Amino acid sequence: MHRMSQTPEWITADGLTPYPDALAFMEARAEAIRAGTAPECIWLVEHPPLYTSGTSARIEDLTDPDRFPVFEARRGGQYTYHGPGQRVAYVMLDVGARGHDVRRFVQDLENWVIAALGEFNVRGEIRPGRVGVWVERPDKPLQFDGSPAEDKVAAIGIRLRKWVSFHGLSINVEPDLSHFDGIVPCGIRDHGVTSLVDLGLPVTMADVDVALRKTFDSSITARQDAPA
Repeated sequence: MHRMSQTPEWITADGLTPYPDALAFMEARAEAIRAGTAPECIWLVEHPPLYTSGTSARIEDLTDPDRFPVFEARRGGQYTYHGPGQRVAYVMLDVGARGHDVRRFVQDLENWVIAALGEFNVRGEIRPGRVGVWVERPDKPLQFDGSPAEDKVAAIGIRLRKWVSFHGLSINVEPDLSHFDGIVPCGIRDHGVTSLVDLGLPVTMADVDVALRKTFDSSITARQDAPA
């Protein structure tokens, strides 16, 4: 089998990518990676406004089903929103060559988001039982238990087929946060959603792309291919 480069190909899509086109691209690329005919890929996109349902989605969490199109994503997780102003990073990586450890791979993705946010002096954090990356909001009222309010700034949901990943993560740069109102994001009712611009940072999509590229190698477990 032809051994491809260990450096993922980075692709940045122009405009808004229709969700069915994204699914088709990921399916094809993941199969090509598995077959050894294409390199791994990080694909940076924006979507038109839409909701996606993961394999754990509960219909009662789709509170406004007529607001935007709803697509079955076939990834892990529940309902999430994608739309303009949100950077979606689809990760088509050979997890088999990176240690065959799904839990560690998800942790790598979390660490990658946290490292990228750190480039803007934003402290992203993980919370047990709450998927995604969160930020404390000291500017908001305390929660009922007296702890600081927290908002979600990034979502993570992946699927593996024959040890190749697809789907990935999304970071809210400057989306219309009211668009999240048609769902219970990731099934979590007691916390809000924020974005980098909502946090008061004049960050652009290009800035986030640079941060993702800069922090990738130090966050994601390196490939461990045997010598050719």
